[in-house]
Parts: sequence; structure tokens; C-alpha cells
Amino acid sequence: MSLSNRSCLVGLSILAGLVATSPTSALADGGVDFVDIASGDSAGVSYRRIASPRDAIFDALKAQPLYTFDDLVSTPIKGRGAPGIAMFDYDGDGDQDLYVTNGPGRGNSLYENQLDSLGVVEFVDVAAAAGVAATSQDSTGTCYGDIDNDGDQDLLVLGTAGPNRLFENNGDGTFEETGQLSDIGSSSYHSTTCSFGDVDGDGLLDVLVANTYGSWDQQGAIFVEPFAQNEPNELFINQGDGLFSDQAASSGILDTTGFSGPFDGSNTITWAAALIDIDRDGDLDMVQADDQAAFPNAAGGGIDRGVLHLFENDGTGFFTDVSVSAGLNKQGQWMSLAFSDLNCDGAMDIFGGNLGDYMFLPLDPSYELGASSSRWFLGQSDGSYTDPGVGALVSTPFSWGSGAADYDNDGDPDIIFHGGLDVGPFVEASNAGTFLRNQGCNADFVHDEEVLSGTNHRRRNVQGVAIGDLDNDGFADVVSVSNFDTPEPTPQVPYGVTYGSTFDDAALVPTFAPTGNPFEFVFTGIGVEEGTLSVELNSAGNGNGWLQIHTLGAVGLTDDGVVNRDGIGATVTVTPAGGVSASSPVHSGGTYASDHARTLGFGLGSASVAQVDVTWPGGVKNRLYGVNDGESIDFPEIPCSIDGGGSFNTYHKCVKGSLKDLRDAGAITNAQRKRFRLSAVIAWFAETYS
Repeated sequence: MSLSNRSCLVGLSILAGLVATSPTSALADGGVDFVDIASGDSAGVSYRRIASPRDAIFDALKAQPLYTFDDLVSTPIKGRGAPGIAMFDYDGDGDQDLYVTNGPGRGNSLYENQLDSLGVVEFVDVAAAAGVAATSQDSTGTCYGDIDNDGDQDLLVLGTAGPNRLFENNGDGTFEETGQLSDIGSSSYHSTTCSFGDVDGDGLLDVLVANTYGSWDQQGAIFVEPFAQNEPNELFINQGDGLFSDQAASSGILDTTGFSGPFDGSNTITWAAALIDIDRDGDLDMVQADDQAAFPNAAGGGIDRGVLHLFENDGTGFFTDVSVSAGLNKQGQWMSLAFSDLNCDGAMDIFGGNLGDYMFLPLDPSYELGASSSRWFLGQSDGSYTDPGVGALVSTPFSWGSGAADYDNDGDPDIIFHGGLDVGPFVEASNAGTFLRNQGCNADFVHDEEVLSGTNHRRRNVQGVAIGDLDNDGFADVVSVSNFDTPEPTPQVPYGVTYGSTFDDAALVPTFAPTGNPFEFVFTGIGVEEGTLSVELNSAGNGNGWLQIHTLGAVGLTDDGVVNRDGIGATVTVTPAGGVSASSPVHSGGTYASDHARTLGFGLGSASVAQVDVTWPGGVKNRLYGVNDGESIDFPEIPCSIDGGGSFNTYHKCVKGSLKDLRDAGAITNAQRKRFRLSAVIAWFAETYS
């Protein structure tokens, strides 16, 4: 019997086995909760976010007899800082570590996870020894990626009114700063979020940096001036050897002329952005979250400057703003992004963190209920997006950091977001830590109030959020950092707004009290404490199955490999036996000031086996059959597409040679080589003769 006939028969038997597997029963909902292991400085976490120097401006305003609108405009923004988190395996020991940013005079923290050595999640802060404390900088956001394709994770740390800092991983637990050698360390903007991705397809990670306005010593750009103070976003193209060149202007990401309105060509206030293959055409597009802030919208006589912008890549690294045609030109105070196929229809969807419905809506009749909701947009087959609203939730609260993750492993992606805001006269504290549970992968979400750890996030002014599996049990954990906390017995006053939502208990902290005269306040004397880090481990208690996928691009490992070593830009689709397919992108950034773990987790519900498909940047498709519950798979780029056409012999030669190269490079074992080869053969026949 020929190889092709044998392979075909083997493939049919495996496929038949998958079909014969008992279909997934009704997926188990909920059944998990979270425990904050960092509460009370436990688990080796003693993080405290020091105030930024500009907070002294606010202290002086509080000492005045009266606080007026002019004082509000003169109040610094994020006076207690804007910390972010990167969750990544910096030392290559198989568990996720945490990098958390801080302010000048107090070093950033690199919390090394001790799971590999102790068997439990505990942390040791090794930032100083690793060379990434960045003590002199007022650090904000952070992200990570393998910029030189050497197999370890490098780190970018953003700053306030100072150069951003790039640290190259030496592979021995230490880092060397290299950003000052190129454009990536040459600007002094007020940066917030960064995102790594290969925008021009050369196999090297480039980096996008989202900027806001200068300076954060005042809030003119928030309340008075819509454009003049705003800063341009930056796109640094990797030149190799650790060097980057800012090509934002020539790339098209600064050209908003495709968006009709009075701010054509003007800079915006961008709190979050991400490079992601949103249309699944093989190249990385760009999505950015812009802030309307307190400037009146068009319905109120102002300008709709805060929208979600989608810039489509033409495949060469040139972008065009298609926000209007995509239906994403929705006015809002957009502050974070998350991505997944929320309704399991094969199209990528977008979650946008927003101001929430509790702060502005009661004060401004030009706002409609839902306009400021943190909410999701569903991708359509034609590349456009629909805004379904928030359904039975009615309204949603404020959001900074956010993420899409199947936290209960029932087979569909859920949404998690946190956030709080120091407005000046009061602290917005509507979000107690929000978990929106997807029901049957239809993007119909319910507010899951049963999962919270017991940590009162309303007393934590949360900024950055990062999600990933810290204890390697297959369930998503949640880490969040606040820039300040309001301790007991500081009063929290309900907004008193009733929409019929489970979020109607939204509250604020009254930093100032009204005098009775229009916009005159006096300081109440309320103080705050330094911000904290919350590390919430998932109880993993519902028995649902899971698998994890970590993509491995093969550039430099095999002759035809073209994908960056992290596999950023790939889309992973998991189909449990008898279940629906769930897809998630491999991407960096998006969540405010932070970066989630790159290993993707997928719930299987009651299924015990699944099929995994990966579509790589450039369009090559690979497949692995028979992935079992509880497996964590390093999935390599095999630069031979299962749907590429041509002869089987040519395809099989490509697969065989590429897998041999990957094995010889130490990227996969011999057993993995055989497993991926068999699946590749079966997949080719399945695609060719389906």
C-alpha cells in the first residue's frame, strides 16, 4: 500500500474516532471563583505604587479654600501614576512571571514565579538583579516580545514625559537596555500601551506605542482643548540588531482622513492600541481606543473625537483608516481593548472598555443609555462590525484593563475588566471587578458576581490588568494593579442611578463636597493609600476540560519559516469533539498599559479531545488532531499549508523537511515531529477531498 493510501486510511480512522467521541454535553457554567493570594502582602508580593511628582499639584489645590472648574482643568491626571503589568515567562522555566511598573524613586518589580521550584505560586522580586528596575522613570505601560528571535522574551517599558526603555533579554535572567540606541528611546511623550507585531512580514517584531497628550500636569486636553495638546502614536519598525525606526507617518497610522469629521489628520488621545490580524487575511491590522474624555460630543454641540479606529494593513505595513466603513466610528471614552471570537461564528470580535454609564449619563442629557457602556462589537463576514449593545445587562461600568478569556473553561470566551478613575472632585468607583460570562458562545453575557475573590476592587483604583495561567492548572488567573487605594472607612456614595442593571450599586468616593454654589467644592480631607497588586488565582473547581496552545514561529529554525518566534499574528481555533469552534488571536497589548500571557487557554467543557487549527501570518494553515484534555502544546509553524493545493508529494516533502529542521534545532522533540507529521498528512487529505 502506498504512503498516500496508508495516510488516507489512518486519517479516516482518526477522524472517525473524533466523530465517534461522545458529543459535548451541556457545558458547565460557572463553578469557579478566585482567591487573591497577594492580599495582605502574601505570596511574596509587597508592591506599592508610589505617587508621581505631579500629585503635589493636586495636593496644593486641595489645600485651597475652594476648588472650582478652573482648578479642575489645572488638576493633574493620574497623579498617583499609571501602572501596568506584563505576564510572561522571562526566564524560560515554564511558569508565568509578572513585571509591574512603578514611579520615580521606586523600582519596577519583576516578580519571578516560584512554581517551578516550589510547586506553588509564590514570588520573588528580582527586578534590580535582572536590570529592569528602571527606578528613575515614571513608568506607565509595558509589553514584551522576542525582538531578535533568539528564543527569550524582551521587554519594553513606557514612561511619562520621558524616553521609553527597551530591555533585551540576555537569556541568563538578566536584561540589557538597548532602546536608547534607536528611535524607540528618542521621544518623550506620555505613553500608555504598547503592542508588538510584525507589520511588514519580515519575521521581526515591530512595536506600536499609544500616546495621549502633554502634559499630565493638567487636564486641558480632557475638558477644553480637543486636539492641540494631543500626541501622535508611534510605529517603530524593527531594523534588526536591536534597532528600531519610527515610521508612523509613512505607515498611514496617523492619517485619519478616512474618518469624516473636523479632526481629520489631528492627533488623538489613545489609551490603548493593538496590532492584530482582525480580518484574518494574514497580516496585522491596527486597532486603537481613543478617548472622548469630558469634551462634549457632537450631539451636545461638540465633536465626536473618541472612537475606535481600525487601520487595515495592505500586507506591506501600510495602513488605511477604515473605521467608518467597518462601523466602528462609535463615540465613547474608549480606554482598553480585548479580542476574541465571542459568538463562535469565525469572525474576530472586539471588546472596548469605556467610561461606563454611571458618571456622565445623569449629568449630560445628550448621552443615551449604553453610549458609554463598556461593550463588544461583533465582526461580520464582510469585514464590518455590529454594535448589539449590552442586552439584558442594560448598562456596564468603567473599564481600564480588560481581556477575553474562557475563565470557566466551558468552551466560549468570557470578558473580564477592572478600572477606576480619579476625576478630581470624586473618584469613580463603579467597577467592583467585572466578569461577564458568555452563554453558549452567542455573545449573550451575564454578570457573574459569584467569582470575586473577596478583595474589594472598588477600593482599588485599578489601572492595568493581565490574564494568564499562573499555576499551570489550565484555568485563567487575573492580575490587576491599582495606582491608589481608598481604605476603610473612607465613604463610598452610591451614584443613585437606577437602570435596572446588576451594576446599579455603582459608587463614587467624594474627595470634595459641593458648597451649594455652581461648581464650587471644598476638600473633604479624604486621603488615599499607595496602590497595590492583586493576584487572583482561579479555583479551577468545575471539572471542565482544557488545553493550552503556545505558538512557535519558525523564522530562523527552518528555511521556509517566516513567522516571528512568538507567533504573534496567528489565530488559533480549537474545536472540541461534539462542540463548537472557538478562536483567539495571538497578540500583544490591547489591555490598558499591560500585556497578557501569550499562551492561549481554551475550555473544552465536558469534551476530552479536540482539534487545533493555527492560521499563521502570511496565511499558512496547520492542524493538529487528537489534542487531549489537559495538554499544553507548543505548536510550531510548519510552512506548508494544508489548503495550499498542489501535489501531495510536494506538500509532504515540505512538511517532512520542516519538521526535521525544527527537531534538529531543538524546537520540538522527535515524538512531537512524528505527531505533527501524521496530523499534517491527515489534514491535507481532509482539506483536499472534503
